[in-house]
Amino acid sequence: MTVLVDAETRVVVQGITGHQGTVHTRQMKAFGTQVVAGVTPGKAGTEVEGVPVFDSVRDAVGRTRANAACIFVPAPYAKDALLETVDAGIPLVTIVTEHIPFHDMLVMYHYARSRGTRIIGPNCPGIAAPGKAKVGIIPNVVFRPGRVGVISRSGTLTYEIVNGIKEHGLGQSTCIGLGGDPVVGTSFVDALPFFEKDPETDVLVLVGEIGGTAEEDAAEYIHGHFSKPVVAYIAGRSAPPGKRMGHAGAIITRGRGTAETKLAALQKAGARVARFPYEIPGMVAEIVAAGSPR
Repeated sequence: MTVLVDAETRVVVQGITGHQGTVHTRQMKAFGTQVVAGVTPGKAGTEVEGVPVFDSVRDAVGRTRANAACIFVPAPYAKDALLETVDAGIPLVTIVTEHIPFHDMLVMYHYARSRGTRIIGPNCPGIAAPGKAKVGIIPNVVFRPGRVGVISRSGTLTYEIVNGIKEHGLGQSTCIGLGGDPVVGTSFVDALPFFEKDPETDVLVLVGEIGGTAEEDAAEYIHGHFSKPVVAYIAGRSAPPGKRMGHAGAIITRGRGTAETKLAALQKAGARVARFPYEIPGMVAEIVAAGSPR
């Protein structure tokens, strides 16, 4: 068992004929993912990296039994791409695309939720279960199979921390990059129950950043419902209030969403909190070596 993706995951790549779609299709296949179809309107009958291309997601699902999608479609067309995917019955969609308009994502989120489709992203690196499947753009080289779960709002910090876990001789069960936009399809609170139930996850790493209350909400959930050890890190401790730092969602407003409030909430919930990213692998290794509960 893993979280959301496994060896049976069959991926359709929307925007496969674009540069990013082509490059990351190749990388997903190298990871071991079953990439079974691509979609670019007007390109049906062609192939990319040995993957057949269709004009619509519905055609792709009918011919290949795809059950997950990865969207590389440019932001102005991402909403239509997502609605098409949901209508085709795909239950899991990773949206790598960034700069999707706020109101588009509101429509996308509620439409997908009403039809039972889970969105990872947008503006995210995706989801990966080493040795099983990857849907997204997280570099293959940072992974090794193991029992450490990772949930993160930051793409590049995800890569750094996952690689550090590997360099400490440990591996990952599943890694989810939630995305850095103000509205994302899956939150920490949405993802935490999957890791709680996953018998292949012993320790969880939670990587947050300033802005919003997602990490405080996660801390509340951890306190009442999550039994496994948690190591947490919050990026943006030195960010001035009112200034966006990198991600669209990483902005402190009216004194809410600061690194200090998030760190305090997570510590109160029993998580071990790192001051710097490089501390995380060592903390995880200590927990694993001790074999002790939170």
